Amino acid sequence: MFELLGIPPQALFGQLLLGLINGAFYALLSLGLAVIFGMLNVINFTHGAQYMMGAFTAYMLLQYLGIGYWGALILAPIIVGIFGIILERLLLSRLYHIDHLYGLLLTFGLALIIEGIFRQQYGSSGLPYTNPIPGGTNLGFMFLPWYRAWVVVLSLVVCLATWFMIEKTKLGSYLRAATENPTLVRAFGINVPRMMTLTYGFGVALAALAGVLAAPIYSVNPVMGANLIIVVFAVVVIGGMGSIMGSIITGFGLGIIEGLTKVFYPEASSTVIFIIMAIVLMIRPAGLFGTPR
Repeated sequence: MFELLGIPPQALFGQLLLGLINGAFYALLSLGLAVIFGMLNVINFTHGAQYMMGAFTAYMLLQYLGIGYWGALILAPIIVGIFGIILERLLLSRLYHIDHLYGLLLTFGLALIIEGIFRQQYGSSGLPYTNPIPGGTNLGFMFLPWYRAWVVVLSLVVCLATWFMIEKTKLGSYLRAATENPTLVRAFGINVPRMMTLTYGFGVALAALAGVLAAPIYSVNPVMGANLIIVVFAVVVIGGMGSIMGSIITGFGLGIIEGLTKVFYPEASSTVIFIIMAIVLMIRPAGLFGTPR
């Protein structure tokens, strides 16, 4: 096999796969953030905690109810999404018409509370979760685990289905119209507050789905969302706040760039996304796919 700049192909493609997997999580999480911000104008800092809740819900369903991964893949996003709906009705709905800073402060505080509760109950060490699709295939230049391939494929399908629903369907047109002129949309008999509540619940469910997918790969622990949310916010800013397709493309793209950086210049792998964010903001403050507000 060939070598690129002295890098063995196994190391190169292994890091590319790792970058693609990280990109899948970046895309799912940033998509949820983009849906919530684009439709509700709320900067949801609780998103990382809700991602963690998805992983813990899958863990608890298995430990206490005997419900395995495939059942948790459906139930955990619904359970955490319902939690998000309750949160939106009780707290966030009161902040839609004031400065974004209040929503950010509220969701940041809620994230600390949620993480503190889980840390108090389960401690800070990681909890194992069984791989539901063991094994893999040898491609000659690398070993491809089946579960990691499943994560990438499912993430891409969910992201594209969400984009299609919001951009190409009547429901999506109602959602977009409700953010621009809610009074006009109400005149057509549409319950705008209910639509906004369900939109927030859907964005939270996307974060929980990412958590369920992450559980067999990473250890389930209370700070798993806090370690990821800052990077995801950078991905959203680069793609453009509220841009659905921008979140998808930027999430996968930056995951791959991060993986390649670990091969060629490992020292910069933890900062490369933030360097790109700074460059993008200097050139295009609205993000690569965003529109100035």
